[in-house]
Amino acid sequence: MKKTMRVVLGVAMAAMMTIVGFSGTAMAEDLPDASGDPEVTLVFAEVNPIDTTIIGQFDAKFAEEVEKLSGGSIKIDMQASGVLGAEGDFLEDMTSGFGSIDMARISVSTLTTYNTPKAKLLALPYAFQSHDHFWNFANSEAAQECLAEAEELGIGVRGICYGEEGFRHMFFNKEVTDLAGFQGLKIRVSTDPTMVAMINAFGANATVVAYGELYSGLDNGVVDGAENPLNNYLSNSFWQVAPWLVMTGHQLGVSELIITDKAWDSLTEAQQECIKAAALIAQDYDHEIVEEGEASSLEELKANDVIVTEVEDKTPWTDAVADLIAEETADYADLWQAIQDCNK
Repeated sequence: MKKTMRVVLGVAMAAMMTIVGFSGTAMAEDLPDASGDPEVTLVFAEVNPIDTTIIGQFDAKFAEEVEKLSGGSIKIDMQASGVLGAEGDFLEDMTSGFGSIDMARISVSTLTTYNTPKAKLLALPYAFQSHDHFWNFANSEAAQECLAEAEELGIGVRGICYGEEGFRHMFFNKEVTDLAGFQGLKIRVSTDPTMVAMINAFGANATVVAYGELYSGLDNGVVDGAENPLNNYLSNSFWQVAPWLVMTGHQLGVSELIITDKAWDSLTEAQQECIKAAALIAQDYDHEIVEEGEASSLEELKANDVIVTEVEDKTPWTDAVADLIAEETADYADLWQAIQDCNK
C-alpha cells in the first residue's frame, strides 16, 4: 500500500476560516467586553489529533475564537491525541469535581454511561439519515433539550454545542463485505452500552478495547474489526492494519463540546458569553467542513489501496437493530419523533 499522506482539509478550511472569522468579528461587537477580566486557562481534552481530523479542526476553531472574543482573557490548553486518556477517562475526571480537565469534545455515546437517555437517542444506529438531517436537528428545540440534559441531571458538566465527525463505518483486518461476513467476529467497542448492544445485534461479539490500543489490537488479531468515521480511520492509520472498509454508515459521529460546572462557575458572565459565542462559531465551521473532509478522506483511503465496499441496501443492517431502536426510544417517543422530523 502507498504510504498515507496527512489529511489535507486545506482549501475548504481556509475559506471557512475567512467566512467564520468575519462572523466572529460581527458577533464580538455584540458581546460584553471580557478583555479586562481575570485571565483563565482551560485544559481541553481531545482523543483525536488536531491537525488531521475534522473534529480536531472543530476544537481548534473553538480555541481560536474564544481567545479572540474574550480579548485574551480565556486561553485554551489543548491536550489532544489522547494524551489525557480516552473519552471515558475525560468524563470520569470532569465529573469528579476535583479533576484537571476543564473542557472536552466527547462523543454523545460516551455520555450514555452516565444515564443520559436523551443523549442515547442521538447515539442510536441510523438515528440520522444524512448530514442535513443532523444539522436541522442541531438547530432545533429538540437539540437544546438534549444539550441541557447533563446540566439538568447534575452530573458535573454541561453541554455547550454540538459537532459531528461524519458517518461511522466498519473496517476489518480480514475480508468482509456484508452482514453475513460480520457474524461472530470480534469487534472493538468502547464501554458505551449502546455501542455494545448495536454490535451484538449485528451478530458480532462486542469486545472492549481502549482506543489507544486499537491499532495494535487490530494488528495482533485481538479484534477482527472496529468502526470509526472515515477521517479518524485515516488519520489514526487504522487502514494500515485493517484495510477492508464497509460503508455501513450505521451511526453519525455526534459530539458535544462540554465544560465542567466548576470551570463554568469560575468564569465571569462576560467570559461565559464568549464561550457560548465561540462554540456556535465552531459548530457552524464544523457544519461547513465535515462533508468535504469526509469525501477527501475516502479518496485518500482509496488511493492507499483500501478495499472499499459500498452498501447499497442497508435493510439487513437496519433490520438487525430495529428491536434495539424500539426498546431505547419507547420512553422518549415524542423526542425521538421530533429528531426524526428534522429529516426534511
